[in-house]
Amino acid sequence: MTTSDPAASGAPADEVLDCLGQRCPLPVIALARRLPELPVGAVVRVLADDPAAAVDIPAWCRMRQQEYLGPAPGPAYRVRRTR
Repeated sequence: MTTSDPAASGAPADEVLDCLGQRCPLPVIALARRLPELPVGAVVRVLADDPAAAVDIPAWCRMRQQEYLGPAPGPAYRVRRTR
């Protein structure tokens, strides 16, 4: 699930996952492990410098019905837990 709402993508992160230096699929695995521990509506900022993360994180969000809020400065990606 993706949003184009600029306010949503600017929401502060409730959690930051530092996956810098990790290669695919480790950033997605870290996100998959941490997200269920957070409340619905929480925003996670995943720091990931592997170029594959730009494709893998949005794809994982679609498969798991989570809201991909888009890239963030850093290199980072923002995800909101929806369920």
